[in-house]
Amino acid sequence: MKRGNVPSDDGDREGTPREDPPGFLERIRGHFQGRREQNETPQPGRVALETDSSVPARDTELNGRVRLLSPKMVIDDLNVYFGNDHVIKNVSMEIPDHEVTALIGPSAVGKTTALRALNRMHDHNMQVHTHNARVTGRVLLDDTDIYAAGTDDVAVRGRIGMVFQQANLFPMSIYNNVVFGARIRGIKDRRVLDEIAERNLQAAALWDEVKDRLNGFAKELSGGQQQRLCIARTLGAEPEILLMDEPTSALDPGATMKVEDLILELKQNYTIVIVTHNMGQAARISDNTAYFHDGNLIEMDKTTKIFTTPQNKLTEDFVTGRIG
Repeated sequence: MKRGNVPSDDGDREGTPREDPPGFLERIRGHFQGRREQNETPQPGRVALETDSSVPARDTELNGRVRLLSPKMVIDDLNVYFGNDHVIKNVSMEIPDHEVTALIGPSAVGKTTALRALNRMHDHNMQVHTHNARVTGRVLLDDTDIYAAGTDDVAVRGRIGMVFQQANLFPMSIYNNVVFGARIRGIKDRRVLDEIAERNLQAAALWDEVKDRLNGFAKELSGGQQQRLCIARTLGAEPEILLMDEPTSALDPGATMKVEDLILELKQNYTIVIVTHNMGQAARISDNTAYFHDGNLIEMDKTTKIFTTPQNKLTEDFVTGRIG
């Protein structure tokens, strides 16, 4: 599946002031005009967003809730604290299955913190007291609370994989990186491992580029290839959800395009949540978009609506480049 020709917005990398791109919102609206008509037609297997009027919001301006049909994950009143700092504040949202949900917002508003809470990545901070992290609320994966007492956090991360901003390959071969998860699960049969390696490299659109050098050192690959290898390794754990924290922020435009096209293919088999500072990227690849500001979930809706008819002034100011 290829993405549409949405104008890119390359001036919104973290730490780079975003200027108001001339006509950006108008171009996005033009792109989504056709998509909106298509999305309004019911499609088999698609999940529709609708307002949940039965659930009173604590603060309708900052904590609006969006109701999804058959969500893969439900976040209920999520709070994250680092010491006395209340970083994520009463966030409630639902993540639909087999779709891409983008978390957007200015720098340092809690997007990555919220993402890491979805597979208990903050547990390490809790254990070593690096940041004195504390998480409250519920995160339900298929109706199972991943924070419930007795829940195995390692098993949680097996079901909810993570791809980081920088490729974090192990200092070993391409082959050993991609079968690492399988070996952790106790698989030793070389034939089975070979099949896993080929299948996941194929899924990550990398097989044809590396099939003749699988024993080569993984870190000798290009930046884009390294990031796709990280995705292949994550798939090796057989997750149900992929969390991606700015997976293309360090890549050139060509490598970025390959990863974006890969994400569109992967959503056929996985649920994907991505943090991105690139508004063009969110418009190109996401089905749903959630806007964060100062630790609050301001607004969540179909990406077409967030970029064309946002309900909150803060959201509109951000997607048009007036703040950020």
